[in-house]
Amino acid sequence: MTAVVFADIVGSTSLFEKMGDSAASLLMNRLTGVLGQVFEQHNGRVVKLLGDGVFAVFPQAGDAIAACVNLQTRFKTEPVIPEGTSRAIQMQMGVESGEVIEVQGDCFGDAVNSAARLADLAGADQILTTQNVWNALLAAQRPSLRSLGPMHLRGKAQATHVYRVEWRTHRHMDTTAIGVSMYAPARHQTLALTLAGRTNVFDITPTGITIGRSTEATLPILDPRVSRVHATITKRAGQVVLTDASSFGTWVYFGTQVDAVALRRTECYLVGYGQLSMGCEIDADKAPIVAFEVS
Repeated sequence: MTAVVFADIVGSTSLFEKMGDSAASLLMNRLTGVLGQVFEQHNGRVVKLLGDGVFAVFPQAGDAIAACVNLQTRFKTEPVIPEGTSRAIQMQMGVESGEVIEVQGDCFGDAVNSAARLADLAGADQILTTQNVWNALLAAQRPSLRSLGPMHLRGKAQATHVYRVEWRTHRHMDTTAIGVSMYAPARHQTLALTLAGRTNVFDITPTGITIGRSTEATLPILDPRVSRVHATITKRAGQVVLTDASSFGTWVYFGTQVDAVALRRTECYLVGYGQLSMGCEIDADKAPIVAFEVS
């Protein structure tokens, strides 16, 4: 099986706006060149440069994960802060394993599509992967993968079991995979919720955040389709969990995906960024929509 990696630079559009096309293009070329070099050092092959990212393939899933961890660590320890900005460059990555068809140097297949969707779904500094990659890894590498449960990736009928690579909690995987702790220390997380153009940032605690029509809700939404206590967001075993408790349901749109995870008295993990449509689908008239971002 071939491992496929999509690695994208977060917020590239805003960089072009702030820096101008010429300066931003030079920066993107330099950054994608660094990505390509690291992938090749880990036995990977760059299939395409994507302007603000790289599409690469690897013969082994372990090499693909090690390359991604190496890059995330490098951007964290040696931050690149573009001129005229205050935020360091961040990466979002997706890794999948499966059959890949090669035609004149390009690669196609379900694994390619899934890796691209995972990169879209990932938040800043995140590496998302799947059960296929978990199965392909050596036993010593698996503890660094934290299960996020089943998620619906755009274009796939069946849910995909998604994992997040906890790269901050261990030494470089390309140096050693021995002694990796199975239990990552708790990491402080925040949740930004944006409603009607106003953003509130919350600490995520086991007590939880409530969304609903009640004026006592943490985030009140005055819409008849929203239940008094519509949904809660809590932290459980290091994961951010959205639980629907409503009459009409909650639709969760991850990243740029157009297909939603529909909840009705059920729950799902929140990861990266996306939108919550409360009580109706997102294309309904004046749908009450809450944008979210976990960081």
